[in-house]
Amino acid sequence: MLHVKNLSFSYKEETVLKDINFSIKVGQHFSIIGESGSGKSTLLKLLYGTYDLNRGHIFWKNDEILGPKHNLVIGPDFMKYVSQEFDLMPFISVAENIGAFLSNFYPEEKKERIRELIKVVELEAYADTKVQFLSGGQKQRVALARAIAKQPEILLLDEPFSHIDNFKKQSLRRSLFKYLKEKNITCIVATHDKDDVLAFSDKMIVIHGNEIIAQNTPQHLYNNPKNKLIASFFGEFNEISGKIVYANRLKVVETSKLKATVKQSYYKGNHFLIEVFLNDKNIFFEHDIALKEGTIIYLEITKN
Repeated sequence: MLHVKNLSFSYKEETVLKDINFSIKVGQHFSIIGESGSGKSTLLKLLYGTYDLNRGHIFWKNDEILGPKHNLVIGPDFMKYVSQEFDLMPFISVAENIGAFLSNFYPEEKKERIRELIKVVELEAYADTKVQFLSGGQKQRVALARAIAKQPEILLLDEPFSHIDNFKKQSLRRSLFKYLKEKNITCIVATHDKDDVLAFSDKMIVIHGNEIIAQNTPQHLYNNPKNKLIASFFGEFNEISGKIVYANRLKVVETSKLKATVKQSYYKGNHFLIEVFLNDKNIFFEHDIALKEGTIIYLEITKN
């Protein structure tokens, strides 16, 4: 189990993280969400031992993770960290990059391992291509495969799909996280994109103002957002009579106390996002068809 106890960290006089506490079981998928500059990436680096803590402790099982004051080389052997800078070898192939740190004592097993990892990140067609000729998204996939090549106990991922095209993200997420679960690899992801983690995380924390403001399962945080910041991570929302209401939890009914006037309809593919004027403010909800501007409608809040 990973234990983070009373962690605090500052860059010179600037407090970046304060009183951070959480724990992660072996094999769990854990996500860190928050606004840009909230300290997500810094927390990953601290977990990897990149910096020395100002206060607190980080333990993996019985081993304490310590910073550069205690280690000549940062990063424990049982942990891999994939940052937004990929640190690949550009003049050798995808397969050679992935296998760079695998043993040569068993060449056939090494080849099979490389083939397996190339399949996980869906780069079969580029196995023999030199990395310098790949796109940013393809390089990111090579970095992911190389990180799991020696099957670490913990994998740290910083915005792991940020460079990858939308058409490839969905299948890659499923393939990667399925593999990590099968191998019982603990995974910690820092991201601002809910689609990176919502379907795959066992536990989630939200960081704001240097501190953890929420910690629970994704389902609990989605269904019980205690403020607008948390709700905004999950999608379009409204504040109605002091309550946070997602756009997909409003529906049109024949009559209700929520009387609104249609302002605009936005096509979203499988639905329209309707903007209406309600109680002196703009409100948004999802609907199956576009509505004419100026139409009077009535809304009801659903439970799900």
